[in-house]
Amino acid sequence: MVAVTDEADRRSEPGVLAFEAFYRREYAGAVRLAFTLTGRRDLAEELAQDTFLACLRHWDQVSGYDDPTRWVRRVLTNRCISSGRRHITELRLLVKLRRERPRSPSLSEPSDRLWDAVRHLPKRQAQVLALAFVEDLDVRQIAATLGVGEESVRTHLRRGRAAIAARLEEERDNG
Repeated sequence: MVAVTDEADRRSEPGVLAFEAFYRREYAGAVRLAFTLTGRRDLAEELAQDTFLACLRHWDQVSGYDDPTRWVRRVLTNRCISSGRRHITELRLLVKLRRERPRSPSLSEPSDRLWDAVRHLPKRQAQVLALAFVEDLDVRQIAATLGVGEESVRTHLRRGRAAIAARLEEERDNG
């Protein structure tokens, strides 16, 4: 109950009432300006809201200016420009990442059969074998990575190797 009274008291303060009136009067124009500069309605609304939040934080100072609307416009246009720069930087990085993306390793047919067999193992055995042979981790590192004991890793390695050997032997006999 006290919080409601405090909120009501705070809303009745002249500065807050003046800001609310200023916000209602200027918000739509700020969104239009930001939309004109960004071309995106969602971004325009976000930038306008961020600008008015900054305005509220500095309202004691901003309200004393000859033209608080000019302050909002300046801050908003700066935010639009910064947003555009960020967007261009992100696009450049995406293009660069696409160019530098490592190619998928091509596996020879025996490797394809081997890794297909690994994918058919129980999950933990497949994880242990992949970490051992693809990432070249030792038993201690695999145990730490998976959060299991070293003996468990050794067991999964042994069982996984045996299962793969049996599967490849069966394919060879049937193929």
